[in-house]
Amino acid sequence: MSEREELQNSVATTNACKLCTPLGACLAFRGIKGAVPFLHGSQGCATYIRRYLISHFREPMDIASSGIDETSSIFGGGENFLLGLANVSAQYEPQLLGVATTCLSETIGEDISLYLKKFQQEFSGDQIPVISVATPSYQGTHVDGFYRTVREIVVALAEEGRPSGLINLIPGLVSPADLRYLKEVGQSFGIELVLLPDYSETLDGVSWETYHKIPPGGTEITAIKSMGTASATIEFGLTVKPENSPGELLRQSRGIPCRRLGLPIGMRLTDRFFQTLQELGPGQIPPKFIAERGRLLDAYVDGHKYLFQKRAVLYGEEDLVIGMASFLAEIGVIPVLCASGGRSGQLQKELYRVAPELAGQIMVKEGVDFMAISALAEELKPDLLLGNSKGYSLARRMGIPLVRIGFPIHDRIGGQRILHLGYEGAQRLFDLLVNTLLERKQSNNQVGYSYL
Repeated sequence: MSEREELQNSVATTNACKLCTPLGACLAFRGIKGAVPFLHGSQGCATYIRRYLISHFREPMDIASSGIDETSSIFGGGENFLLGLANVSAQYEPQLLGVATTCLSETIGEDISLYLKKFQQEFSGDQIPVISVATPSYQGTHVDGFYRTVREIVVALAEEGRPSGLINLIPGLVSPADLRYLKEVGQSFGIELVLLPDYSETLDGVSWETYHKIPPGGTEITAIKSMGTASATIEFGLTVKPENSPGELLRQSRGIPCRRLGLPIGMRLTDRFFQTLQELGPGQIPPKFIAERGRLLDAYVDGHKYLFQKRAVLYGEEDLVIGMASFLAEIGVIPVLCASGGRSGQLQKELYRVAPELAGQIMVKEGVDFMAISALAEELKPDLLLGNSKGYSLARRMGIPLVRIGFPIHDRIGGQRILHLGYEGAQRLFDLLVNTLLERKQSNNQVGYSYL
């Protein structure tokens, strides 16, 4: 039996190309002003998630936990849950409590709705809104947990009212730099955006003179309430399941049109995003972005000879893979393998839809781990890898560069400041790719050279 056949018949996951579902929930809750994430599960779950988020964002990340132990896993964790919420409410004075379940609490069948009724009756009345979301790790990925949480936030807080001119923007799991860029785009277009969630300051803030229990920043709760009156919703996420989609929820419940777009990575997908804003907004595309696009096109011409027909292995969240594959195709790089741990069933279809020139020319794999990615990469012999830090050992073993993008990046500083979106993000990624390949070629040259 070949190595590829062994991988296809494998029933175990070795070094997953995804992260746990409640991690995505905690990240989404951190994008709400005054919110504190709370896990109903063991202390180890909270510690694991804090470790991953802190190593990427390099910011404090408090995640409360009910601390279920052996006894409460048998007799129920209600007492831990109520006491934990009461302690967090008293110590942090949050504007919102975001509760996410874990594998343990879901497996033993905890009745979260009953616990929340008891909490409201016994401890807080109706003073602090509490939003809960079911996020066992055996159902989905961190991206599923992220979108599921954003949807529950909208369900709990968005109110009906007179239609307004604002536009909801659901950006998905992107970097704080990307979120700041999207807010700048909205301001430049003269559009009032409600960005949900917005952790651009809570997870990439300034140096504090005094300690804040809850980091400043995040989407205002009053803004979330207004989302039910928006004129339209833009949602980045071509592989998001309809039952997890905040945009689809608002379309069905409030009749708000939803434009589902791919992450605006590269020129092609950014063009579509800006055209959508032009259709929904009051005016033309601002000159600054037209100039950015022109500089990017000029850079494509300048660097094309260094990238053309280079082979890349690309991995990460499904929508990041789709956006990056489209970008690579337009600059002449062949993404010979596009892989993700997600299992939406939409990865190949949506990738070929946004980048039809790749159809039938590359390998697309979903629901894979790094053992499978490694075996396929050995056969495909790429020139470089693109993805998060979890691919470093593969890049080291193959002796090829790893261009770090997405999440998590825990072996470099600045993962939270990587700009992926828009013409400006494409420009930075393009320069990084060209220079990475030039550096490798220069370093491997026997005599070396200093002029290109």
